[in-house]
Amino acid sequence: MLTKSQAVDLNGVAGETLTQLCQSAAAVREQHWGKRITYSRKVFVPLTNMCRDTCTYCTFVKHPDSPQAYIMSPAAVLKVVSEGQKIGCKEVLFSLGEKPELRYPQVRERLATMGYSSMIDYLVDSCEMVIQQSSLLPHANAGTLSLEDIRRLKPVTASMGMMLETVSKRLLVKGNVHYACPDKVPLQRLRTLERAGQLDVPFTTGILIGIGETWAERIDSLIAINDIHQQYGHIQEVIVQNFCAKEDTKMAGAAEPNLDDMRRTLAVARLILDPSISLQAPPNLQRRYRAYLKAGINDFGGISPLTIDHINPERVWPQISQLAEACQDNGDQLQERLAVYPKYQRSADRYLDPSIVHKVQNIARADGLAALQYQ
Repeated sequence: MLTKSQAVDLNGVAGETLTQLCQSAAAVREQHWGKRITYSRKVFVPLTNMCRDTCTYCTFVKHPDSPQAYIMSPAAVLKVVSEGQKIGCKEVLFSLGEKPELRYPQVRERLATMGYSSMIDYLVDSCEMVIQQSSLLPHANAGTLSLEDIRRLKPVTASMGMMLETVSKRLLVKGNVHYACPDKVPLQRLRTLERAGQLDVPFTTGILIGIGETWAERIDSLIAINDIHQQYGHIQEVIVQNFCAKEDTKMAGAAEPNLDDMRRTLAVARLILDPSISLQAPPNLQRRYRAYLKAGINDFGGISPLTIDHINPERVWPQISQLAEACQDNGDQLQERLAVYPKYQRSADRYLDPSIVHKVQNIARADGLAALQYQ
């Protein structure tokens, strides 16, 4: 495995050296995960697109005064879930802007008319509704969370997530991407990872590359994630996500990470992180499936046959058959997993609420992957 200094020295490697680095990462992947590459068949439920943060690369978030701003109704949530269940989806990915009610009175008023004082209150009830009225497993991606937030969400979720993005404090300074974004303070995001560990929550996190961070800061971010996992053992997967420039944002003209940058970052991530942590790259953001496989990933993340990627709506999901073909060409086999990885299912008493255990058992096969495979 790589030390920090070794990883930092790999900045900019290319050509045959990069190929060899990827081969080393792929060997680690194969040793721990074998020839099995996974994905989760999901529906994407953006519970609200309002947020108190204003990241300069984001088009998902809308101001409460915008006609496009919304909080999904329970009926709208259940409609998506029901349609997803009909076509074999097994995960509900709840995403939402972070704590908009703390910044905007309009959001507090809308929530109050629904009988809630916070988005977390509504998220808890939405997850419980999914459990009671469907066979799908809720996965909550609600940003930074308090210990009490996590304690309330654990009984109604199979797993949770939050992208660390970066540990760079520089990006909080005026003129950078996280200026005036209280929930993007690295310390607060690291504390959320730690709290999830303290409460034994199977957790997904990751880094966002190309938003102004240095190579050394990427390494620091990966090491920070791994250090927390070494203490608590709860990080089930890490995503390496490439920044995508979007129109009508302050970063519309910014350069996106190229394929070599992604390959380099993925390979280094695989060689820094504990091999038990699943390594994922979103397949719809560059569509270089074979290159990602050769750089050491073992998972393609959530793919939806029903809903768009609401964070990157311009990037269409690939067909699952396309991913399966890429895996086959690389000597691998694509398999459908659940929102909670088999490792954590095997320690269900520690990681899962009994109501979640029952739901998992209904849709999991003996090895913990999805019982009914779709391709």
